[in-house]
Amino acid sequence: MTDWQALERAYFMSSLYTKVRLPVTLVRGEGVRVWDDQGKSYLDFVAGWAVANLGHCPPVVIEAVSKQVATLIQVSNQFFTIPQVHLAMLLAQHSCADRAFFANSGAEANEGAIKLARRYGARKRDGAYEIITAFNSFHGRTLATTAATGQRHFQDPYEPLVPGFVHVPYNDIDAIKSATNEKTCAVLLEPLQGEGGVITPDSDYLSRVAEWCSEQNVLFMLDEIQTGMGRLGTLWGYQSFGAEPDVMTLAKGLASGVPIGALLAKEHAAVFAAGEHGTTFGGNPLACAAGLATLQYMVENDVPGNAARMGEYLRGRLRELKERHSDVSDVRGMGLLCALEFEREVAADAVRRCLAAGLLVNGVKPNTLRFMPPLVITEADVDEAIGILERVLIEMD
Repeated sequence: MTDWQALERAYFMSSLYTKVRLPVTLVRGEGVRVWDDQGKSYLDFVAGWAVANLGHCPPVVIEAVSKQVATLIQVSNQFFTIPQVHLAMLLAQHSCADRAFFANSGAEANEGAIKLARRYGARKRDGAYEIITAFNSFHGRTLATTAATGQRHFQDPYEPLVPGFVHVPYNDIDAIKSATNEKTCAVLLEPLQGEGGVITPDSDYLSRVAEWCSEQNVLFMLDEIQTGMGRLGTLWGYQSFGAEPDVMTLAKGLASGVPIGALLAKEHAAVFAAGEHGTTFGGNPLACAAGLATLQYMVENDVPGNAARMGEYLRGRLRELKERHSDVSDVRGMGLLCALEFEREVAADAVRRCLAAGLLVNGVKPNTLRFMPPLVITEADVDEAIGILERVLIEMD
């Protein structure tokens, strides 16, 4: 049998993945489960990093992609294509945005938002170019989005950083007000800090930031790459907080694993002029067909509603674990983006033990497990995951 992991070590470039890759080679997925090359099944509570929101290989997306791949895969954005128009229209119809631009990833969507904010500052704020972001945030791995990210360990290897970013404490409106000046063109936040450890702000935080941005004529931008597409129990995370952004970025769950990113904006914020931004692959017919099928299914079948219900159930079961295990210090999250925090730095050990027992989870911090399963899970799936996790916690006690 081919040793795929040995081949990877021989040919793959050293990177983040070299540190975090788990010793399993996945070859197939269906619904809430994946299988490795040995035939072993795993209950997947990572979902491709909050990507497989409809589960692995959802039939509706398979059908749409199969039809599109046999029809038209890629043409230049010099031409109109129907899937791109359909997806842009559907996103506008189901969000507060008026216009969409498509990229290939979340990082590219955030790069586009940064560029859009600078063009807004040049046109409407006398050349303002600074963007306020939060400590503990994560916005991507390009040079600009790394600079926007509020975590030093992502930034240190790439000094000097791209200038123009000011970091303030998350969930602190006064810090944003203090940091706003004549150079400020935008505020960029996550509705909930996923990579930061599943940190949820006060219920009025985002609405107060939106109000402040409106008063100051700066853009209120939300990175919904992880929180969008139903993850928090509403179609978009901002709907859980009652705060409409001027600009919003999407990726991850938008096309069920086909690479895509989206930059959405209200009309007054859509200030790109012709030729100021572009892409080769972004918005191609294949990715947009997958996105269209995913979004249509999600809206028509109230997938966010299931995420809200199952999220409550999952956190309830996790709180039961907390009561039985003194090493568990906190349970938090919204929808199906949840975290279990420990008193000790045992997350990596827990991830490995869960893997051996047939459950995929993520150690988002040394002392914190993150759960981001497909949004179509059932109570039976949650019970199975909790049963495995309970056995692992007993082993670790």
